[in-house]
Amino acid sequence: MKTFLLILLLTISPTILFAQSGYIEVTAPGSRQLKLAVEPARLLSASAGTEPSRMVSDVIAYDMNMSGVVTAERHSPQPSGQLLPLGDVDFVPLVTAGFDLLVRSEYSLKGEQLAIEFRLFDVINHKLITSKRYLGKLKDLRRYSHSFSDEILLALTGEKGVFTTRIAYVSTQTGNKEIYIMDWDGNNPLPLTKNGSINMNPDFSPEGYDIIFTSYKRGNPDLYRRALSNPVEVAVSTRKGLNITGSWSPDGSKIALALSKDGDAEIYTLNRDGSHPTRLTTNPALDLYPTWAPDGKQLAFVSDRLGKPQIFIMNADGSNVRRLTTSGSYNVNPRWSPKGDKIAYSRMIEGSFNIFVSSTDGSSDIQLTTDGSNENPSWSGDGRFICFSSKRSGGSGIYVMRADGSGQTKVTQGRRTLYQPVWSAH
Repeated sequence: MKTFLLILLLTISPTILFAQSGYIEVTAPGSRQLKLAVEPARLLSASAGTEPSRMVSDVIAYDMNMSGVVTAERHSPQPSGQLLPLGDVDFVPLVTAGFDLLVRSEYSLKGEQLAIEFRLFDVINHKLITSKRYLGKLKDLRRYSHSFSDEILLALTGEKGVFTTRIAYVSTQTGNKEIYIMDWDGNNPLPLTKNGSINMNPDFSPEGYDIIFTSYKRGNPDLYRRALSNPVEVAVSTRKGLNITGSWSPDGSKIALALSKDGDAEIYTLNRDGSHPTRLTTNPALDLYPTWAPDGKQLAFVSDRLGKPQIFIMNADGSNVRRLTTSGSYNVNPRWSPKGDKIAYSRMIEGSFNIFVSSTDGSSDIQLTTDGSNENPSWSGDGRFICFSSKRSGGSGIYVMRADGSGQTKVTQGRRTLYQPVWSAH
């Protein structure tokens, strides 16, 4: 998708120009990023303390700093003797402080009923860029803050953010391997499985309402599906042997996975309900970890048919198999990017894994991580971020980074073992 945020390397005063096409062309002096001020939310009625107000500014500043599009700072305006209207902004101190953009918000509470309005301002030209109003419960305040971060990116880049999406992962915190789900920034972790067994390799359906995963709860590694809103785990594939590394097709009609019902592990596709298995690979080696191209026409997968695990690409009917990775002797965990031009994967180097990104024709192969051991990359729905598991700093956790490897940030807490993250598309 065309990038609409143009930061021109010009030594001129900052300006924000509103084009007739609806996007924003931005210029800033030198290579400086735009600077965003985020004020604490103003409470209009009732009493909720200062924690909700701080939380709003913390969430938006965190989201926007991770985006890499702007530099965000929490900013407290000078107190005045009266509560001015939301749109009545004194831009002069903000310009003096070097800010280009401002987020201001105010909310009211009646019991647990919440009403909140956000506004994004162009500080230089003293203009309102976009605004949004939400009605709900106080418990929704964090989600609404993430949602307005999405709107900020839409206004600045022409592409909405993914800050309201979630990440599923495997955790051993109960002593078993259970699947959890959390907000993209690590908040609100909740267990999805509680069967006391080994559960692994979750994958979100394209619409984000269901997951598939493999569980040993009946002794065999079988594939299950469950809705996020319903705890019932529906068996999808319970064929003899392995039913593992399931991956939804982009339209949600099929599932690719590895089955060993006929001997060694091979790549198959199934209908959504598990019916009509179609074998795609025929090789005495192990074939695992299928991942779909976003147009549904190709699959990448892992095979040790050359002696060591490498990543291959084939057409969705199993034809035209060709090798992608030509460097490294152990390459696994492929994930196709949402834009279709790249594949992220893990490569073992001297006993530790690191995340790489390759173009789909193999012409470019870039290492993104260097610290610790890093596995299971998964793209955000807009292709702006990659989440992954990492063992570094004496612990294990889920990390998020920008697609170029910058901004690597641990989003989970504690020192428990967390791995196999997957990012929802919506």
